[in-house]
Amino acid sequence: MVIELNAKYNMAEAESYARGRNHMKSDEPDDIGKLGHFFRLLDECIGQDTLVKLILGKYRGDTADLRTIEIRPVKIKDLDSLSFVYHYKTKDITRNFAMQDGTKAVRDLLGGDFKSANLFSMSEDVHLEFSKRGRCILTSSRATCSEAPAKEHNREKDRMIGQDSAFLRELGITDDSGKVCHSMTRKWKQINVFLEIFQRALLSSQLPRKQDISVVDFGSGKGYLTFAVYDFLRNSQKLDPQVTGVEIREELVRFCGVAAGKLGMDKLKFCQGDLESYAPGKIDVMIALHACDTATDLAIKMGISSGAEIIMCAPCCHKELRPQIVVPPVLKASLRFGVHLGQEAEMVTDSLRALLLEASGYETQVFEFISLEHTSKNKMILAVRRGESPDRKEEALSQIKAIKDLYGIRGITLETLLQE
Repeated sequence: MVIELNAKYNMAEAESYARGRNHMKSDEPDDIGKLGHFFRLLDECIGQDTLVKLILGKYRGDTADLRTIEIRPVKIKDLDSLSFVYHYKTKDITRNFAMQDGTKAVRDLLGGDFKSANLFSMSEDVHLEFSKRGRCILTSSRATCSEAPAKEHNREKDRMIGQDSAFLRELGITDDSGKVCHSMTRKWKQINVFLEIFQRALLSSQLPRKQDISVVDFGSGKGYLTFAVYDFLRNSQKLDPQVTGVEIREELVRFCGVAAGKLGMDKLKFCQGDLESYAPGKIDVMIALHACDTATDLAIKMGISSGAEIIMCAPCCHKELRPQIVVPPVLKASLRFGVHLGQEAEMVTDSLRALLLEASGYETQVFEFISLEHTSKNKMILAVRRGESPDRKEEALSQIKAIKDLYGIRGITLETLLQE
């Protein structure tokens, strides 16, 4: 169900209303001023027709599986409106509001159920975030969008990259006319879904404030996602990325290297290696999709050790914990079936990985990132660095111990690697 948006105050009442809200407890006198300044910027962007989009994140409400709300200006029957797209774990729901109602709804949500906002305009990007103690942090950076957004409400579905991108043709995803090849339809969808997830993680991290970003993609294969990430950062986000694909198969490394050179992608490199042999320097984004069994643990450890702001893993072939699990008496009736025990081992493995990431200073999500009809290996662990918190670390370590005690687990590779 979509959250009910009750507009509670108008622009003139913003500061007095904010002062009375229980969720904005702050001993800093300028916090309310920062919030009011953010709302004024939003109103100015709308009035000057420079608003590209607004993303509300860090959801702390009660609605199950809601992640973010993406808000864009649209035209509906020649009336300026705001389109709210609610991004849930497995679905998106859209609601449209008259402009005034929409801006009031933003004021009602921001600082309440949503603790962060990223405002993108044609003149600047503005980030607002509330700390656990209610402190308001407001920062701005150069604009990442230079063109006014299309406002047609019933336009064709937005894609993260254009079908005319040269690398798509070079990799065989599109034909010479720019049309997606029939056999590559699923791959085309996977690329766009991955980039949507990557964009949300990017915008909620500190990376948009950097000009140069280092990305390493382990197990890059034929380079579909590696090329896509480079193209997205370079052309859509106007950043200066250094992207490296690491692949053990020599023929694929050679193929991707030739393609990158032919396309003039001078900061997209491919090298032969794996998680055990590759020695990276600084990594801002660490990607490891379908790293088998404990290779996922090696990837996460490398991301943490390298200070990565974003870690994206799609684990598979969970083998380590299943032999260790001592089935709790209350679950014996269910886990006596081998398929259930296997699924339980997968769930416990990835839960422990997520908790170990949280103990290391990351905000972590575990979710299905692509439909089962496209691939059975569809679970993603997504972690965005937030900085270490003693309280959060203590809570995560306590939960890890409770899980291990429940199932009689002696240890998991990632925990051992982090202790070393």
